[in-house]
Amino acid sequence: MPDPRCIVIKGAREHNLKNLDLTLPRDKLIVITGLSGSGKSSLAFDTIYAEGQRRYVESLSAYARQFLEQMDKPDVDSIEGLSPAIAIEQKTTARNPRSTVGTVTEIYDYLRLLFARIGRPHCPQCGDPITAQTVQQMVDALMALPAGAKLSVLAPIVRDRKGEYKKELQEARRAGFIRARIDGKPHDLADEVALDKQKKHTIEIVVDRVVLKHDDPMMQRLADSLEIALKQAHGLVVISVEGGGVGPGGGSSRTGPPPGTKDLIYSEKLACVRCGFSYSELTPRLFSFNSPHGACPACDGLGHEPPRGCPLFSEDDEYEVEDYGSLSLCAVCKGDRLKPESLSVLIDRKSIAAVTRLSIRDAAEFFKRLKLTEREQFIAHRILKEIRERLGFLINVGLDYLTLDRAAATLSGGEGQRIRLATQIGSGLVGVLYILDEPSIGLHQRDNERLLDTLMRLRDLGNTVIVVEHDAETMRRADYILDLGPGPGVHGGAVVAKGSPEEVMANKESLTGQYLRGDMNITLPHRARQAGRHLTIVGAREHNLKNVTVKVPLGLLTCVTGVSGSGKSTLLFDVLYRSLRQLLYGERVRGVPKRPWITGCSDIKGIEHIDKIVNIDQSPIGRTPRSNPATYTGLFTYIREFFANLSESRVRGYKAGRYSFNVKGGRCEACQGDGLIKIEMHFLPDVYVTCEVCKGRRYNRETLEVRHKEKSIADVLDMTVEEALAFFQHLPLIKGKLQTLFDVGLGYIKLGQSATTLSGGEAQRVKLSRELSKRATGRTLYILDEPTTGLHFADIQKLLEVLNRLVESGNTVVVIEHNLDVVRNADWIIDLGPEGGDRGGEVVAAGTPKEVAAVKVSHTGRVLREV
Repeated sequence: MPDPRCIVIKGAREHNLKNLDLTLPRDKLIVITGLSGSGKSSLAFDTIYAEGQRRYVESLSAYARQFLEQMDKPDVDSIEGLSPAIAIEQKTTARNPRSTVGTVTEIYDYLRLLFARIGRPHCPQCGDPITAQTVQQMVDALMALPAGAKLSVLAPIVRDRKGEYKKELQEARRAGFIRARIDGKPHDLADEVALDKQKKHTIEIVVDRVVLKHDDPMMQRLADSLEIALKQAHGLVVISVEGGGVGPGGGSSRTGPPPGTKDLIYSEKLACVRCGFSYSELTPRLFSFNSPHGACPACDGLGHEPPRGCPLFSEDDEYEVEDYGSLSLCAVCKGDRLKPESLSVLIDRKSIAAVTRLSIRDAAEFFKRLKLTEREQFIAHRILKEIRERLGFLINVGLDYLTLDRAAATLSGGEGQRIRLATQIGSGLVGVLYILDEPSIGLHQRDNERLLDTLMRLRDLGNTVIVVEHDAETMRRADYILDLGPGPGVHGGAVVAKGSPEEVMANKESLTGQYLRGDMNITLPHRARQAGRHLTIVGAREHNLKNVTVKVPLGLLTCVTGVSGSGKSTLLFDVLYRSLRQLLYGERVRGVPKRPWITGCSDIKGIEHIDKIVNIDQSPIGRTPRSNPATYTGLFTYIREFFANLSESRVRGYKAGRYSFNVKGGRCEACQGDGLIKIEMHFLPDVYVTCEVCKGRRYNRETLEVRHKEKSIADVLDMTVEEALAFFQHLPLIKGKLQTLFDVGLGYIKLGQSATTLSGGEAQRVKLSRELSKRATGRTLYILDEPTTGLHFADIQKLLEVLNRLVESGNTVVVIEHNLDVVRNADWIIDLGPEGGDRGGEVVAAGTPKEVAAVKVSHTGRVLREV
């Protein structure tokens, strides 16, 4: 009988796993760690999650299964004690330009419901409040007037419009009405009334005239008169009051002739009594920018004007992601995405768009102090509870600086993952297996503590939380650590150490344990590099940057630090990188005028000292399975030329083009060299299946017959970098490019591995290796965004050595980084803050690590002092 308190895995062999037998405790926080390529993701995602998801999906009906992604059975003998599994990965959030932080977290759905239930509509034309009242409410309001007040019940059949209106007056006469008030003056309908058709007129039929008494007959008479007036004027009624003051209870008052009277206007519809603008009804879809009922008709709910002739949802068109911030705001809705009437419904003087423009921290404060009537509180208390809880969860995972209207496509992988984590906590599920991929990415040490508390809360609800993680603090607070290794790729896939943090630290074989104990440290050889020149950004004010001037020393390794949302990416990418792209290469950036070339700041000084800028980010190296590390680094060109020079190729007349899977000749034409065939699923993500003709090898039979050391070109693409190094050791050009891939810690990836299967950190290191293999100019500025993503302590050491090589060649390296080992080994630190969002955007400290550590207001300085 299996132990219900454990997950028992037998014979796990997926990818490089070495037939593992494991017993993992349930309802605990488990950290799986190890070197890059040691098998962490193969165990956590490709084995445990895949099997948990597969079993859950198979328990559903055949009809339900067709709508869900079905996973292949992993290569494992058995897994017992498995719960339904939910994976929260680092993948980019929705690329749909309509997705926002509010929609992804479902907070916007609750906001739509809240505004539909207790929002107070206003006229989008004149701004007056709009109320709808029943006949009984109108009678109650009038009965509250003093006894003896003279009331005239009027039906406004024409309101402030040009015309003669002979037909309307004649119909009123036929209906038995005797009097009318026309343009504020009484008229007898029996008389001929001549109106100037060039002037605007207001015609109000007198339905009844009474002297108010507080008795039941009067209530009945008023009700009957009001119903007749409302019918005649399509839901509007005017009560002319003489000697009774202004009535309470929702009627709009206005001064009107004759002198000494007041007009009270009531509507049984949601209609403006002044302009006549009316709402059909307040429903949640009125506030949806994905529905024609609520979306701004000018921009179709996007808030931006798409590039001319650009399809909004084309797979190949990526304007909505890369240039989202550069698009012109919609001239009608000014980026609010909704119709004017949707934006005129207010709660506490704020529209739904105004609420979504608030940061999550400010939104939480707004709903905390929101004052409602007793009736509104009764209606909205459950909705408000959901909104407040979800905002609280987002704050707990360090996302308080985001705004609810922030486009989901502009979020980093770490931000997207933490949003999904907050959503899962909000669901309140129990007995679930959660698997997370490095949730600490992008988090400052200050925020990491709150994230760990959130993971503990998820565990304490009664869930098992498995985290693939390299963060030391997360490991120390884990209930159980599984350390895989001992090396990457074929050298990994085995268990090096397992148990509590104390047990792993006591294990002498564990590299992780040595770093946690402090026996090993990440350090660069001590050197005192001094900057002779600087690149100075003057008056940076993009997004939340507060007109800051920053000096970036040239020829050094500089670290830009700060809490999440403090403006690091804005400074480096939106200001520095985009401006230098234009200044150095004359490159146009969409949405930026031709002149000036500077973006988001007043000036950039010192540009004459650099001749090239390279952004090594974590975006994919290709968006289709056709892209791979060999093609991206240029390595495949040399491999194709090598195969073309083999004697067998020369006999057959094969040129280098024969070995390309992008052109006809040597490739398999059934799959056009992809090795996979794409099946479009329309409303579901496209599915790729292995080509049945070439069995995924990309080439036709004749091409594969050419071999070197018994290996065809397809076999070479299936080699790991480490295997290829040994295979091509006698060819300097190929070996040189392979060596740089190996040096950045990618010895375990395959040359032909699909770009879509590489993690963000792996893609970044492939780009880094391509730059390393180029001839150094000594005047290049490299910008990297969190290069330690997915790296073990030992891998970070390698990365620092590679970055140091770039600097030693005279280049400048600027990294956004939270990893303390990188920060304290930097030559210079620029610390932004002090907080995130509108409370950030300032330079808190700048200097050497020692100088920054001395700055008391700096969060980075504080953690450096504690090291």
